[in-house]
Amino acid sequence: MTIAVDFDGTIVTHAYPAIGKPIPFAIDTLKRLAQEGHQLILWSVREGQLLQDAIDYCKERGLEFYAANTNFPGEEGIHDGLTARKLTADLFIDDRNLGGIPDWGVIYQMVRSGRCYTPPVDLIPQEIPVKRSWWQKIFS
Repeated sequence: MTIAVDFDGTIVTHAYPAIGKPIPFAIDTLKRLAQEGHQLILWSVREGQLLQDAIDYCKERGLEFYAANTNFPGEEGIHDGLTARKLTADLFIDDRNLGGIPDWGVIYQMVRSGRCYTPPVDLIPQEIPVKRSWWQKIFS
């Protein structure tokens, strides 16, 4: 499986453009997924030296990615030498997911089992109120 992984807020806490503190078990979980044969792509808003800093941070901790901000090593964009920003990954791990990012132990179990994250029932709204426009109020 190809897994695209965000950096800031997912592997480390938010401190952009600096590198934040490590999020517990993120690096270890990703290393294990790589050892199990998954292809990991670093998918980040970081570019240039900031992206290289993130790559180096992970590499110093024993985590190497198949590619960074591209579908495969050496991929180039179709214009102005820009890299592809649309990845073809099977799974995206990002703190900006709807509902946030679950614990890395939960993420690992989700990947292993092929199951989706289900938030606790008390976090799912039971009834979503319908907001009506002023003109709908006049004609109702």
